[in-house]
Amino acid sequence: MYWDTHMHCHFSGDSETPPENMILASIEKNLDGICFTDHMDYDYPEETLFLFDPDKYFKELIPLQEKYKNQLPIHIGIEIGLQPHLKERYDKLLGSYDFDQVIGSSHVVHGMDPYFAEYYIGKTEAKAYLEYFESILENLAIFDNFDVYGHIDYVVRYGPNKNQFYSYEKYKDIIDEILKTIIAKGKGIELNMAGFKYGLNHPNPTEDILKRYRQLGGEILTLGADAHQPEHIAYDFHRIKAILENAGFTHYTVFQKRKPIFYPL
Repeated sequence: MYWDTHMHCHFSGDSETPPENMILASIEKNLDGICFTDHMDYDYPEETLFLFDPDKYFKELIPLQEKYKNQLPIHIGIEIGLQPHLKERYDKLLGSYDFDQVIGSSHVVHGMDPYFAEYYIGKTEAKAYLEYFESILENLAIFDNFDVYGHIDYVVRYGPNKNQFYSYEKYKDIIDEILKTIIAKGKGIELNMAGFKYGLNHPNPTEDILKRYRQLGGEILTLGADAHQPEHIAYDFHRIKAILENAGFTHYTVFQKRKPIFYPL
């Protein structure tokens, strides 16, 4: 089994699961380790939905690290929702706490989350997807304080036709620019298996994007199921080895104290 380094518990506004339940399910699934990455989205449209108290977060998770240290390594991370005007606020947060891993994700595009149908009003699906990818470049022009960029094609989970008309080739130019920028910054991406849970029959990002990232020299790649409840931990992880080998990877990455550690597949 692998590490699952993208998961949420009741500190995220879209989960009610106690972290210990996530830990026990991870042990049952024979994972090598986990990292909690609860949502911190400053200036989210629904204000406080994705905010939590980091002091309480560490106060609850550190004793669980100790309790289960002989059964499961547990890292403490965070998933921050990037928007260009939030750089200083996130730098202050990340400088104040000892996170193992920071996932930088695009959840809000020019004030709207593509999760909601309102994002697509007045736009073609192609234009909406392109705007999402453009927003990633806007974030990358500002942010360096993250370790991996989360679910790069997150938008296709929620589009009117999801990924029916979506492909790497259709957005190749801008996706290549995103990948090259991430690599140049010494950052990584994640293989987010939740795409299978959402019925896409592909991970986020797709296999073609993973392959292109590797062709461009990308090496840092974390694994996660983006689980918000125990039954979704390590979702479809049995597919990972074939996906990554087909893309040219021999290792995956786990972050500890913001430093990458490479594990063989």
